[in-house]
Amino acid sequence: MTCATCVARVERALRAVPGVVSASVNLATERAVAAIAGDAYPDEAAAGAALVAAVERIGYDARLIAAGERSGESDERLRREERGERWRVVAALALSLPLVAPMIAAAFGLHAMLPGLVQLALATPVQFGLGARFYRAGFRALAARAGNMDLLVAIGTSAAYGLSLWVLMTGGSGPGAPLYFEASAVVISLVLLGKWLETRARRSTADAVRRLHALAPARARLWRDGREVEVPLEAIAAGDLVVVRPGERIAVDGVVREGATEIDQSLVTGESLPVRAAPGARVLGGTLNGTGRIRIEATASAAEGTLARIAALVEHAQSTKAPVQRLVDQVAAWFVPVIILISILTAAGWWLAGSGAEPAVLRAVAVLVIACPCALGLATPAALVAGMGAAARAGVLIRDADALEQAARVRVVAFDKTGTLTAGRPRVVGSQCYGVEERTVLALAAALQQGSEHPLARAVLALAESRSIAAPAATDVVAAPGLGVRGVVAGRRYLLGTPRFVGAEGADLGAAAAWLASATSAGHAVALLVEAGNEPRLIGAFTFADEARPSARDAIAALDAAGIESVLLTGDNAASAATLAASVGIARFEADLLPDQKLKRIEALRAGSGAVAMVGDGINDAPALAAADLGIAMGTGTDVAAAAAGISLVRADPCAVVDALDIARRTRRKIRENLLFASIYNLAGVPLAAFGYLSPVIAGAAMALSSVSVVTNALVLARWHPAKSENHSRKAS
Repeated sequence: MTCATCVARVERALRAVPGVVSASVNLATERAVAAIAGDAYPDEAAAGAALVAAVERIGYDARLIAAGERSGESDERLRREERGERWRVVAALALSLPLVAPMIAAAFGLHAMLPGLVQLALATPVQFGLGARFYRAGFRALAARAGNMDLLVAIGTSAAYGLSLWVLMTGGSGPGAPLYFEASAVVISLVLLGKWLETRARRSTADAVRRLHALAPARARLWRDGREVEVPLEAIAAGDLVVVRPGERIAVDGVVREGATEIDQSLVTGESLPVRAAPGARVLGGTLNGTGRIRIEATASAAEGTLARIAALVEHAQSTKAPVQRLVDQVAAWFVPVIILISILTAAGWWLAGSGAEPAVLRAVAVLVIACPCALGLATPAALVAGMGAAARAGVLIRDADALEQAARVRVVAFDKTGTLTAGRPRVVGSQCYGVEERTVLALAAALQQGSEHPLARAVLALAESRSIAAPAATDVVAAPGLGVRGVVAGRRYLLGTPRFVGAEGADLGAAAAWLASATSAGHAVALLVEAGNEPRLIGAFTFADEARPSARDAIAALDAAGIESVLLTGDNAASAATLAASVGIARFEADLLPDQKLKRIEALRAGSGAVAMVGDGINDAPALAAADLGIAMGTGTDVAAAAAGISLVRADPCAVVDALDIARRTRRKIRENLLFASIYNLAGVPLAAFGYLSPVIAGAAMALSSVSVVTNALVLARWHPAKSENHSRKAS
């Protein structure tokens, strides 16, 4: 593909395939994503064959991307193609330079025009050899009753070459003959040069995914039968023990089982300070081990780990289309026919005005060349690829272009409390028993919380483990998001959760009233254990404390400085919410919210303040994440929360929210700058060429410059770094 009109043609062809629900094509990554109805084809192979056939029918080549195929595995092939393009550019310029040299010399008073036959000999291989690609692509476009950049170049240069050939054949071979071989040859050379530079720049913008994949080592050492065995990365499965020596990259996600070290996670999470890792700590594949030798238990294979998930999200995001790009594609659909019409009118107008055939044709050629819409097609995807790649390196995973667009519009950020603004590692700071031994209460609570990922559940389990209390088996366990859990232990039914949750069972909570009042006034979360039955009774209670994340106040201050309001929405009690809000600098908060109530608050915020982002990490946050204009899932959160979010944060740091909104705004700004650049070249260049102020050679140079300028402008995003990382770097130094 060469321009926005190519993108529109391929998308139309894909959408016309039976069963295709939607299709999106990205010019910068040269990839298409199609969604197909589940029952449209017997298997994926048949569906893929239909898609490839549809693309090939309109004159393009296509292939399916194999499952698990790494972006960048075809790098060597791409490099060979790039080298081939470079040599074509060198050959074209070498043949064109003798044609344009006399024109340059004439500016210094030297007149040494080449004979007409020599000009023909130099221009012909450029026109029909090196420029054959434009004829092939142009004819395919015509066969599909469409237009593209190649068609404009083919028509324009053919007109200049044909006019010169006609003059030469009718006797105009003398030094002063009006020959324009240099125009056709130089235009093709400049277009080829622009495409080569454009290809190099586009490959640079797509380096993010290749760098992510390169973080994982090709091989790793497994601990088997008391010794180390080196295996390929693909051979590691969940449950394997992997040995990581000092200075090596960790192969897969896992949990440290032996040894202690410090882990450099900067290339995966954006966090520049090393993280201490002792037995029980989670580590990420692709991160760098420090000075200690550790043995980790793999929690996922390389294909299913964090690094693969980051790369997959980045690739998916880069293959999607921003809303503004859809408008560009609609414009491109009629752009080429309109330009051809303007070119014809330009030639006719100058000829009728008495200027003669030669000037009329040359001005029409200049219109065709300056109007090539390749810059327009690259403006948005180049910025998206660069911006999303920079975000991924900082641990900010943007699911698609729509999420990026929404992030740039956000006016309010609603935060959940536990695990988001707090560290998410609450601990039990108090307990009460009512008619039952403390060990029994703790064992029952631990039984109900087995397998739960909720932070309060982990606190209960940690306390039971520290006291060597074994949790009995629980059955029929059902979680009520935001409230608590119920289940059966040893034939009896129990509830563990908020006072509202257990109180609905009919238990008398009077015995704990004073204790509850004291705990809530101190800002502690509480959970009550009730034995259900004909006469429900309260048998235990726990209080939990969780500290605000160190960076929470900085994050809220940064959002305030950017004109974005912060709101706290939590299911915890009002006293706990007020304590946290005051400590981090949030003025508005609402407490005791159930998941559906959070959702309603999000809708109310949107109606009153504009686009709303919701930041959360738990199952109970999923409805609000999905309902918000933008859902942001914290890195320590559940898979359900991540699935409902438009942005996932690899590092559990509130400042990553600021980074996500910052890179989104910068990327959207680059998209608009690029569209402005591309539009200026086309909207200003076409009338200048039509009125005779641009020669075909100057028009060709401007067209090539337009493509390079928008991609180069987009590459500025690659130098973006999260402010938090910069601060840490300064502190570390």
